[in-house]
Amino acid sequence: MKRILLLSTGDVIEAAAGSQRQTPALNGEELLKNLRALSMLCRADIREVMNIDSTNMQPEEWRQLAQNIHMELDDYDGFVISHGADTMAYTAAALSYMLRGLDKPLILTCSQLSLMEAYSEGSGNIYDAFTVACQNQPGVYVVYAGKIIRGCRAVKVRTAGTEAFLSVNAPLAGTITENRVDWYLPLPLPDQPRSLATHCQSKVLLLKLAPGLEADLVEAAIAMGYRGIVVEGYGAGNVTYARRDIGAALAKAMQRGIAVAITGQCLMGDSGMTLCEPSPSMSMAGVIPCFDMTTEALYVKMCWALGKTADMAELRMIMAQNIAGELE
Repeated sequence: MKRILLLSTGDVIEAAAGSQRQTPALNGEELLKNLRALSMLCRADIREVMNIDSTNMQPEEWRQLAQNIHMELDDYDGFVISHGADTMAYTAAALSYMLRGLDKPLILTCSQLSLMEAYSEGSGNIYDAFTVACQNQPGVYVVYAGKIIRGCRAVKVRTAGTEAFLSVNAPLAGTITENRVDWYLPLPLPDQPRSLATHCQSKVLLLKLAPGLEADLVEAAIAMGYRGIVVEGYGAGNVTYARRDIGAALAKAMQRGIAVAITGQCLMGDSGMTLCEPSPSMSMAGVIPCFDMTTEALYVKMCWALGKTADMAELRMIMAQNIAGELE
């Protein structure tokens, strides 16, 4: 029988009935008691790593989760993380980068309602996550409402419902129906030894453009010592250059040694910055290509890469590598 470790982080899935946020009601043992059917599937252990609202999940918590998992890789066949929905896609991306050569399945799941609620989908999602964790498919995945999504492709697109999470710019990794797991793609096996890479630079700005946005926001980021800027531009990644020259401000940031990546605001498709005339004052040579990465995967990847190096040439090479299935 497979041995699976559940890492509990708190949030809605473990909250008191009627609570929209973190009001602890279930400790680890009580959580497992609510999922008695797991005893027929695997040997389940639990570790209460933290008890926070997922809006407070930040790079420090990513490191803590990665360290806990890496420490237990020899003792367990798979891992499940119970997480809040709001930032689960960011955490899934972070763990995809931090746990290099991961040779065990690591599954993140969540619930929109507490397990204490009568109509909660939490118990089903947890059971599905354990079922997938018992498979021999290594890697980081999000499991929600019967979908299996690669960790670097998951995006929360709705506040609730079975379509709350989608696999963006990539097919689903698989599905789970009535305890049957169907994998849709030949998913890669680790091509390197296990290693823990929790380096992360938190001074990265995510900036969504809107008509009338002033370029001095970029100037402020330069003055505040930000090391990277991820811009969500229009369409495939176009930026304003008439009157409010965002392009010129970003060019100045790159001249100051700040990494700049420009992606699009559209959920689907590549970011090529080729559909409209680019800013004439902006040198596109220094912009980091984003390809088809999700904003979540791109933002976390820049934080992770900048934590490793400040050299722009090396940074560009890291950002262009397909590390965990985040780009094609």
